[in-house]
Amino acid sequence: MTKKLNTAVLKKLRSLEYQDLDWKTVLFVLVVVSVFIRFPFFFRDYVDRDESTFILMGQSWVNGHLPYTQLWDLKPPITFLYFAIIIKLFGKSFFAIRFFGAVMVAITSLFTYGIATKITSKKIAFWSAIFCVFFQSLFGSLQGVMSEHICTLFFVAGIYIVIYKSQWQWFLLAGLLFGLSIMSKLNMAYPVLTLGIYFLSEGFSKDKLSKSILNLFFMGIGIAITVFLTAFPYYLQDSLYVWWESIFEAPLAYAGGKYHSPVKTLPFVFIVLGLLIVGFVYKIIDFKSRESQLLTVVIIGILLSFMQTGKVNGHYLIQLYPFILIPMGIAFGKLPKLKKSYKPLFIALLLLIPMESYLEYMNIVSNKIKKGSFYNGEGIDVPRYIQDHNLETNTIFFTEYHIGYWVLDETPPTKAATHPSNITRDELFSDLGNPRKTGIEELKYIMEVIQPKTLVARNGKKIFDKKLVDYNSYIDAYLEKHYKLEATVGRGLIYQRLE
Repeated sequence: MTKKLNTAVLKKLRSLEYQDLDWKTVLFVLVVVSVFIRFPFFFRDYVDRDESTFILMGQSWVNGHLPYTQLWDLKPPITFLYFAIIIKLFGKSFFAIRFFGAVMVAITSLFTYGIATKITSKKIAFWSAIFCVFFQSLFGSLQGVMSEHICTLFFVAGIYIVIYKSQWQWFLLAGLLFGLSIMSKLNMAYPVLTLGIYFLSEGFSKDKLSKSILNLFFMGIGIAITVFLTAFPYYLQDSLYVWWESIFEAPLAYAGGKYHSPVKTLPFVFIVLGLLIVGFVYKIIDFKSRESQLLTVVIIGILLSFMQTGKVNGHYLIQLYPFILIPMGIAFGKLPKLKKSYKPLFIALLLLIPMESYLEYMNIVSNKIKKGSFYNGEGIDVPRYIQDHNLETNTIFFTEYHIGYWVLDETPPTKAATHPSNITRDELFSDLGNPRKTGIEELKYIMEVIQPKTLVARNGKKIFDKKLVDYNSYIDAYLEKHYKLEATVGRGLIYQRLE
């Protein structure tokens, strides 16, 4: 069935005359591809632990608590707003969260198509957009809804506007979108900054400095309005310092952590820049084109943000894909035309790209047969076991599968424990407004004062990163003395506190 559907889609694509494509048709195809690839993951408990944290933060907001007041995480509030809106409208629905995530990926890819058509042919633009869906949905923990998906949508929409429009009111709108992007993930301030420098230099070179300054002014106003709107609710609650520390100071402290180093990002940065330079030198990419220059400036800004963060996780690359895939598409478009005898091989390779999706389709069917539900994963199975056996949940502590708090309608034992790994990040504690100032103190407070009746861990894995010997030594010894293993559910370990 899967292969037949893919073949039908490919036949439809081949029958299209690319020049006749309109944005509605492109959007329809992108939504179909995005939903098809991501659909089996609509039923997974979690794909990346960060997404689980965003869901908890969104639920807390729906319950009437501003971000960072009841629960805490490192991201700016617009990321949590996405989840809060979905939960408010559709309730506790993995399906709704992931479905609208798939639509968001399709819209991001549509804007990528729009940008590309300004630089290259509609055919190359179309396939750049299709691969934008692939790269935002496959090859790692990208099938959930990440902060990078959210911030990239706003940013790509803003870039589309500044490429096609030059009036100040459009720059104001672009500024609002850039502000939303920054308030979804703070590192997007870097490409916005490099973009501003480019517009200023463009004004100098084309004797349009006054217009450039005017446009930049309104773009800045748009960004400022968005930032102000996120701060205003905290001002009304006389907790503006919570907003400031959580959104601006904490990420800087995190980036300065001992496990992050700009040096680690250099090989990746050099590879990307090297490919761009080769493209310009061999005139594969027209550097004289304003649109190509804009893409280059944005790519440089994103790479600078990676260097500042000190690492390049797989989901960080979501921010880069829309802009790097366009020059890659242009480069591939200049290769010799594919011989007819090789076209079946190309189609076969195209069909194999979503292999992760095919495997997950089989997984959800298998889970339905065995357990009677498409929804799967320890984040669902462990809470179900806890409910079925009437285990205590008021003081439950998930060191793994913390989406279980949401399933059980519970909250983490402390604000610092919203994302389990935050407990070990001493550098963040000064910005948490937390009574305990180190991770070990926090862990001891949870285990010795709160004394969770139920604790969930993962089989075959240390509770904390293996580099954190002190944390693991403490909790391993404490569990051995004060807890018994109640059950093993999949890879989930359920411990009960001894009386």
